[in-house]
Amino acid sequence: MAITQKRFMRRGVTKFFFLPKVTATPPVPSRTELTTATELSEAISDIEGWALENAAIDTPDMGSKFTTSIDGEDKADSSSFTFYEDQVDDSLERLLSKGVEGFVVILRKGDIPGGKSMDTFPVRVGSRSASYTAAAEPAKFKVSFVITDQPVLDSPVPAAAVPGP
Repeated sequence: MAITQKRFMRRGVTKFFFLPKVTATPPVPSRTELTTATELSEAISDIEGWALENAAIDTPDMGSKFTTSIDGEDKADSSSFTFYEDQVDDSLERLLSKGVEGFVVILRKGDIPGGKSMDTFPVRVGSRSASYTAAAEPAKFKVSFVITDQPVLDSPVPAAAVPGP
């Protein structure tokens, strides 16, 4: 059986949001929460991390020269966004100040209601620092996040709001 794919480039499709709070447990945001969230997508110049890794545990035994392994603990990579800096508005820096807790929500395939491509990461801002360079490039700052709890991956994107009468 052949696999048929509609491939895409993440830039311009994937959406990134920051929410101070998600009411559901496990933390899967509703459409209302997504609508009131701060969308970060247009301010992001670079992304690092935002993946869950498993640390395998070796299980050697005396019956073989081959070392087998079992799955071990899950851990989120160090994760960060590098943002373009605004010369007059500091609302993004205030939103993502050191110590702020909330949720980074990533719609990997875009805002496609029902698509199982929403990842929610409980986070705390570990650091925020300006990037300095003498090169001819835009001013930027980097926000590093600590993943504070297990992320919820592959959730369905909530249905779009139904227009009222």
